[in-house]
Amino acid sequence: MAAKITGQTHRLRIYVGESDRYHHQALYHAIVIEARKRGLAGATVFRGIEGYGPSKRIHTANMLDLSTDLPIVIEIIDSEEYLKPFITMLDAMMTSGMITLDPVNVVHYGLAERSMMDKPSDE
Repeated sequence: MAAKITGQTHRLRIYVGESDRYHHQALYHAIVIEARKRGLAGATVFRGIEGYGPSKRIHTANMLDLSTDLPIVIEIIDSEEYLKPFITMLDAMMTSGMITLDPVNVVHYGLAERSMMDKPSDE
C-alpha cells in the first residue's frame, strides 16, 4: 500500500526533448521506470505542443512545421529526502535538459476508487 502524502512536500520537474534517449529507449520513459523502481510516489509525463531550450530552436506541433522533438516534462511529487538522491541519479541519465525542485502543498493524494455508497448525497 502506498504511503499517504499530504501537506508540505516537493515537486520535481524534469524538462527533456521527446527524441532524447537513454539506453535505446525514450529518456522520459526510462526516468518514469527508474522513479517507480525507487518507490517514488508517482510520476506524470506531459507532452508539450511548443517550446524551446538553450538552442533557441522552436519545437512545435504545428501541422506546417511538425517537430519530432517536442518538449516533454516529467513531474514527480514526493518528499525532498527521496527526490534528492533521484536527482543525483538523473545526472547519469541526462545529457541535456533542465531539472527544477519546488515546494508544494499536497491537498489530496490517494486511490481514485470510490463506490457510489461513499459519495455524499445531495440532500
